Amino acid sequence: MQTTYWGYWLIVLGVAIVGLMISVNGITTTETQDSYAIREIVDASMMEAVDWAYYRDYNEVKIDKEKFMEVFIRRLPTAMGFNDTYEVNFYEIYEAPPKVSVEIRSNSGTNFIAVNGYDSITRIDSIIQAFAKDN
Repeated sequence: MQTTYWGYWLIVLGVAIVGLMISVNGITTTETQDSYAIREIVDASMMEAVDWAYYRDYNEVKIDKEKFMEVFIRRLPTAMGFNDTYEVNFYEIYEAPPKVSVEIRSNSGTNFIAVNGYDSITRIDSIIQAFAKDN
């Protein structure tokens, strides 16, 4: 009888440890993947928002603020998970010289580490640098 209880406790402890490992792995993997994916999305959105007519006329790189936000919001759901809830904050969007600061707060569903409802906060600052040839 006593060894049966030890067996039950061992199984319950094993299930609890496996559940904890899956949750922690989900949080850390999600945070790392979100960071790299968001950085790629910001860079691609900035390149797509470059105003090429302005560049041809004045030889300066300038982005369109509204187009950047539209492209970024359109691309972001492809990188986030289906069950994730997230909030996007744009802090600094300068058109010339192009600089963008974006913050993504996401919640993957595991609430035991969540701070203010979000379990990962990713902030990305990006600048476009272009070097034109002198003719």
